[in-house]
Amino acid sequence: MTKNFKGIAASNGVAIAKAYLLVDPDLSFEKTTVTNVAAEQARVDDALKASSDDVKLIKAKATESLGAAEAEVFEAHLMVLADPEMSGAIKQKIEDDKVNAEQAVKEVTDMYISMFDAMTDNEYMQERAADIRDVTKRILSHLLNISLPNPALIDEEVILVSKDLTPSDTAQLDRQFVKGILTDLGGRTAHASIMARTLEIPAVVGSEKATVEVSSGDLVIVDGLTGDVIVNPDADTLATYQKKAADYFAQRAEWAKLKDEKSVSADGKEFIVGANIGAPKDMQAVLDNGSEGVGLYRTEFLYMESDHLPTEDEQFEAYKAVVEQMGDKPVTVRTMDIGGDKHLDYWKLPEEENPFLGYRAIRISLDQTDIFRTQLRALIRASAFGNLWIMFPMIATLSEFRAARKIYLEEREKLEKAGVATGEVKLGIMIEIPAAAILADKFAKEVDFFSIGTNDLIAYTMAADRGNDRVAYLYQPYNPSILRLINTVISAAHKEGKFVAMCGEMAGDPVAVPLLVGMGLDEFSMSAPSVLQTRSLMKKLNTADMKVLAEKALDVETNDEVIELVKKATK
Repeated sequence: MTKNFKGIAASNGVAIAKAYLLVDPDLSFEKTTVTNVAAEQARVDDALKASSDDVKLIKAKATESLGAAEAEVFEAHLMVLADPEMSGAIKQKIEDDKVNAEQAVKEVTDMYISMFDAMTDNEYMQERAADIRDVTKRILSHLLNISLPNPALIDEEVILVSKDLTPSDTAQLDRQFVKGILTDLGGRTAHASIMARTLEIPAVVGSEKATVEVSSGDLVIVDGLTGDVIVNPDADTLATYQKKAADYFAQRAEWAKLKDEKSVSADGKEFIVGANIGAPKDMQAVLDNGSEGVGLYRTEFLYMESDHLPTEDEQFEAYKAVVEQMGDKPVTVRTMDIGGDKHLDYWKLPEEENPFLGYRAIRISLDQTDIFRTQLRALIRASAFGNLWIMFPMIATLSEFRAARKIYLEEREKLEKAGVATGEVKLGIMIEIPAAAILADKFAKEVDFFSIGTNDLIAYTMAADRGNDRVAYLYQPYNPSILRLINTVISAAHKEGKFVAMCGEMAGDPVAVPLLVGMGLDEFSMSAPSVLQTRSLMKKLNTADMKVLAEKALDVETNDEVIELVKKATK
């Protein structure tokens, strides 16, 4: 039976494929008494071997797609599965208590997990508890003859259906097979959505009911342009969307012709259209899409994808690789933005009631200055190889910027005295806290540039968690209050002759671009696949007309009124 529902269009494109549900199955079971102990123990051996075979395959796939270091976590899983002490204890439990294999596995592994969890001062042992949890789920799945989903093992074209996707889930997706993403939760600015756009996988998120309405094997259409989802479409609907997918592919081919052109408006005003990245491996998409700079290098992924705090040399190599590839084009590197929803397994931050408003980003850097100094030294060294700009995140006060700048200048002086080659560096801040936006005229006298991070600026201005579906309606990028803050920042910067960029998702939004052109934004930075579409749109816009449009938008009352103004002005 055909079903239709909507979600949030999170990554452009149309995907049509069978559904693959990435949902943990029910692994519950009943405790039973057994008479054939040997047979039950043999079931354990079979489940351990099958689990080990699974993990070896997953490790091989992860090594291929993520690298040997990232795949090393699976070696710990193999060690648990091969541990004779654990398997011996499970078999002894079956013999002593005459319980079924499932019960024996659960009791023994629960004991180990509790023991390791109790070692709160030993991070290594607590990590082993997490390994055992994962392995236990796999052993039970084999005992119960229930398949565990694993995106790394997908070997046919699918639409991935899940409650939500973590950044690490999304990073493991193989674009060859994962043609679309559909989730219950999430918003357009969630990290998984941003990564889906980077991977150029069509996605619809926040549908609220995908995992209920869709079964594995259903034919699913995901329209990442409109947010529409069709399950088991009829022949006519299928044909319609096959044409829509083909048309979008053809449109992308047209945009590709603009790869080597400048980003210029219809009346000849030049802008910079750049791309956001999380790691050097993202650079191919930046270059393929003709980006005129890297407007946001999210360095926290260097920390998140490592099992230790990255050393100065490790960071230097990662930054150098990017600035060298961009040549004289600007690369804006955001210093470590850990905290909020971005955690490190090897560095436990304090538990907080509201981490998004707590100890994160520059607040950590100014407190843990040894970590901050290491990153700054790596950046200053990398500046000798290209056009490097450094941006401090979550700045709320002038004193924070001054403190960060002081540490930067101290480290630069040390390196120069030691004879280390350095290049010219611009220092700026990310405008994402309303307090900084309102005080932009004062900041503009001291910084070299601003970069407006609209994802968090909108969340903080509207007091709405961007990951909370119940308040998703408050994510209003065109709300006049947001536009007024953005206009305030641009005007204040230009009054002091300073440069203004935007690195939030709004920078590549076709509704927002005409308004931002009208306000005079200097640089638009976005997911790399959106660069050419934005360049194409700019060619149709007259800056004088867009300035009139922006002035009107600043004077209306609602988000919807702004959308209507833009539609009328650009049709």
